[in-house]
Amino acid sequence: MTRTGQLSGEVLDRLLESRRQFLSFIQSRVESREAAEDILQAAFVRGIDKGGALRNEESVVAWFYRLLRNAIIDHYRRRASSELASETLVRELETHVELVDPFKGEVCGCVSGLLQTLKPEYRDALRTVDVEERSLGDFAANAGITGNNAAVRVHRAREALRKQVTVVCGICATHGCLNCHCQPPKSTRS
Repeated sequence: MTRTGQLSGEVLDRLLESRRQFLSFIQSRVESREAAEDILQAAFVRGIDKGGALRNEESVVAWFYRLLRNAIIDHYRRRASSELASETLVRELETHVELVDPFKGEVCGCVSGLLQTLKPEYRDALRTVDVEERSLGDFAANAGITGNNAAVRVHRAREALRKQVTVVCGICATHGCLNCHCQPPKSTRS
């Protein structure tokens, strides 16, 4: 052992020589080899830092096995804590009552009318993604285009609709409304 409380190179070499046995010891007590590797790695780091706890009469290998037992216990404590948190989240999601949005599904009359003035591919994009609230992936699959093309199309459709709303509704476009009486021009196309 060194004066700083860390393990000497000689003691560390002895521990590294027993790596396979340590790994086997851990692996027989945890769910996977990956978990065993992680625990062993963390134990080596901890062992290097906590080498000062090693008593002169104690075998370094016996000391490290005690460190490994504690590391395995900590592993199961963390896992149990994580599982408990996950179960709590699942219960919360199962019992969560979604508040009803009274305006959900309502589209301002002028926007509905303006939707008809857009190119058919823009109109379909906005109906699918914004009105029906389906995913961009669903829209892309139904339209037979890539996800990137779908994203661009939806963006352009929204911009075209925004321009139409600004032209037709004026102040409503700035402040928003749910029940305006703006009338879109019959022949406008974007």
